[in-house]
Amino acid sequence: MQESENMRLEQRWVFPPEPPQEQLERLASGLKVPLIIARILWNRGIENFEDSKTFLRLSLEDLHDPFTMADMEKAVERLSKAIDSQEQIMVYGDYDVDGVTAVSFLLKILKILGANSFFYIPDRLTEGYGISVEGIKEAKKKGVSLIISVDCGVTAVEEIQLAKELGIDVIVTDHHQPAEELPEAVAVLDPKRDDCSYPFKELAGVGVAFKLAQALFQKRNLDQNQLYEHLDLIALGTVADIVPLRDENRVLAKHGIDRIAISSNLGLKALLENTGLTGRILGTGHLVFNIAPRINAVGRMGNAGRAVRLLTTENEVQARNIAKILESENRKRKDTNERIFSEAFQMAKESIDRESNPAIVLHSEGWHPGVIGIVASRIAEEFYLPTILIALDGKEGRGSGRSIPDFNIYKALKTCKSDLLGFGGHKYAIGLTVKREKIDQFRENFQAVARSVLTPEQLIPKLKIDAELDLSEIDSQLLELLKYFAPYGPQNMRPVMVSRNLEVVGTPMIAGKEHLRFKVRQGGSVFNCIGFRMGYLLYRLIPGEKNLDMVYVIEEDHWQGEKRIQLRVKNIR
Repeated sequence: MQESENMRLEQRWVFPPEPPQEQLERLASGLKVPLIIARILWNRGIENFEDSKTFLRLSLEDLHDPFTMADMEKAVERLSKAIDSQEQIMVYGDYDVDGVTAVSFLLKILKILGANSFFYIPDRLTEGYGISVEGIKEAKKKGVSLIISVDCGVTAVEEIQLAKELGIDVIVTDHHQPAEELPEAVAVLDPKRDDCSYPFKELAGVGVAFKLAQALFQKRNLDQNQLYEHLDLIALGTVADIVPLRDENRVLAKHGIDRIAISSNLGLKALLENTGLTGRILGTGHLVFNIAPRINAVGRMGNAGRAVRLLTTENEVQARNIAKILESENRKRKDTNERIFSEAFQMAKESIDRESNPAIVLHSEGWHPGVIGIVASRIAEEFYLPTILIALDGKEGRGSGRSIPDFNIYKALKTCKSDLLGFGGHKYAIGLTVKREKIDQFRENFQAVARSVLTPEQLIPKLKIDAELDLSEIDSQLLELLKYFAPYGPQNMRPVMVSRNLEVVGTPMIAGKEHLRFKVRQGGSVFNCIGFRMGYLLYRLIPGEKNLDMVYVIEEDHWQGEKRIQLRVKNIR
């Protein structure tokens, strides 16, 4: 087993401030729940009965008014005209899951409305991210008079100017950080615009596309339930894009995940079949780790158009055939991933100096630009440092970067922009292009920014804990109440507990290659524990001694048709 830097970095256990006992008791009593549930709500900034009710019940009625988004009136008016006049509409998307689901969703909605529409997704390797000149020329060739961009376009000033010159109108729907200058589109829908009063800023690209459809349906007095039938796509794009699962994102994700189980989408059904998830109760983890990588794989390794065809087809045989292709592309992607990770891990291990250069910038000739983002994410996690990987090809390199909580990687790139040909993204993830001869200079400047921003304290991984529990407090009622906190994701993680002075029962073992399995006891309560990729901590488990402190989440384990409570370990000492 490969020992990584992260394994040697001790996590700091961080506890939230102690809430006022009286208010906590009032909240628990009002909701008729144990104190522990009130405490977890409080830790999420939910401190009164009304907000708790909204958080726990997740109603579609809590969705915000789409017309509070800047330019929405203009967008709806132009799109309505295009639908009624049977204009040729191009839906222009990005090649990741967020983009693919947004394109698929809008195509389905436009079909319901009888619109004349088709889609275009740029080739990742030849055109790169966002609206391209090739895409605009293709629109002109096909007689398009309106382009709707999804999950891209907010920084495409020159490309949208070209479209305008060619007599093509553009409606931008995006969620990335706008630059200082907005493109001259008919409408730019992006809640992150400085002048946008939309109350929730963190929608995914597919979420912004949904708001456009919602506004369009309202304006035309149509039944919103026709939109809600496609919330399965909205949930998949939202969860896969790792946006904060708060507010509206949580409502859309929850109702969308519930819909996936009864989805009429033939492509999704085929994917569930291939991943063995048909008929199972789904959570965000199934979407992120099982479904999303298969859709991402075709965009990363080739043409993402196949994923759109999968999610929009009405032919069962075609759905199954495309799902098989996705399966095979995903296997290829995994192999490529592992090779690049192994190389990058070795390079990082040999070159990093946490104190003098608290950032990783690596480049190589043989890396596939389609998967370096995933690998950068793993390297950043392993070493707990902001990480940029650059795939070299000829005179240029294309890079992907991922960050850690206390470092805004997008802001850092803005400081180094004179070294780059182009870049985009947000505070946790970026993409860039750079000339080969500029890479060393860029690395120096980027690491200098990291040195000036990151303190030694910020380079210690933190493990946030919700509350301390006695094992006797864990029962099926608590498990059921915890389910109301789902769906889980950034800014709404699964509640994390700590229990102290536990006794290890029986003989702990390594399951598979590196997973830890053992049992713990406290008083009369005994629970099974699993620690994924934590085999290296086996030495900390001493049977018979009541001295183990353990951080964990409480889960339902399904084994041979039976349900039982299992504790998934986050850390032990």
